[in-house]
Amino acid sequence: MKRNEMDKRAVCSYALVGAILIVTMLCSFCVGKYPISLLEIKKLICGGEVADMTRKVFYTLRVPRTCMAILSGAGLGLAGAVYQIIFKNPLASPDIIGISSGANLGAAVAIVTVGGSMIGVASGAFIGGLLAVLMVVLLVRATRSTSTSTYVLAGIIIAAVAKAFIMLLKYYADSESQLAAIEYWTMGSLASVTAGKVLSVLPFWLIGFAGLLLLRRQVELMSLNEEECRALGVRLRPVRLTILALSTLLVASVICVTGLISFAGLIAPHIAAFMIKRQNTKTMILSGMVGGAILLIADMLARTLYAAEIPISILTTVIGVPVLVWFMCVRKERRV
Repeated sequence: MKRNEMDKRAVCSYALVGAILIVTMLCSFCVGKYPISLLEIKKLICGGEVADMTRKVFYTLRVPRTCMAILSGAGLGLAGAVYQIIFKNPLASPDIIGISSGANLGAAVAIVTVGGSMIGVASGAFIGGLLAVLMVVLLVRATRSTSTSTYVLAGIIIAAVAKAFIMLLKYYADSESQLAAIEYWTMGSLASVTAGKVLSVLPFWLIGFAGLLLLRRQVELMSLNEEECRALGVRLRPVRLTILALSTLLVASVICVTGLISFAGLIAPHIAAFMIKRQNTKTMILSGMVGGAILLIADMLARTLYAAEIPISILTTVIGVPVLVWFMCVRKERRV
């Protein structure tokens, strides 16, 4: 495919996903147990007269929840694209270097020790995710290897250790309160999102997101083999550690509030790469936009399909599995 055709395809993809993102955002403002019309939203924004309940629902519930869904999807989508590029693995996701498992362990420890307060759980998850990646880095440094496969193996080891401790905590946790809280956190939800929580994690999210965009050229170079990277003057170890640190900060800032969200960071890069027909820095940005749209759709379904709110990971899995099966069929046809 020629460069002009690729650029045109990328622009069309951005426009399409951007339009979908705007439409889903507006729908997210409107949809819920207390429906709000677009006319009422216009009045709220322009300072018109609306019911007090409508104003309260819009500003207290819908706006923070919609913003958090966009931040979560964009963060997980961008981080997933970065992992797939630097690890050269189409199945790479935040799980690959133990971030999700570490955050899960941190949240479980907080639930058992401090009673499951939101601040405690969010702090535990954030610290757990960062510590998991730190352990991965120390384990890789102990092996004195710079290969990406070593990071993957180290992530698998740390994830396995974290899951073992989580099972131990579940065994000793109170079955009526603590165990249920641990299980619910692992399924993810935006039900308890408030404006304060969004603002508290926004600085960390911005640092991770902006940092990865500023290092997009280095990320793309990391898709080459190690000899080519060195020939181009890339310092592999510090660059890889910086990218991993920023990705971890981005993912941890999201899941410390929402809980674990499955598949979003895995399928968004695949959809973006399919639309652009390449996996590069343009895919990274588009992947974040796709991730935001996926989370918005999943969150709207979570609060409307059933009387009680459905955990969001159930819906992202329902969305993600058919997409992955379809990509498997497409890849098979291309090989044939």
